[in-house]
Amino acid sequence: MHKAQGKICSSCGKQTDKYVLFKCPSCGKREIIRCNECRETHTKYICDDCGFEGP
Repeated sequence: MHKAQGKICSSCGKQTDKYVLFKCPSCGKREIIRCNECRETHTKYICDDCGFEGP
């Protein structure tokens, strides 16, 4: 069985092993995961807990 690696990007929803992970800058509750591609293109993410939007 193949074990999944990496995390799911909060912006694009794709699985990646090249990412940054940080807490929501507004509420500090939700972990935000951003792949390198979404970081470079400034793709928007939304916190599921407080609705904060950012790149």
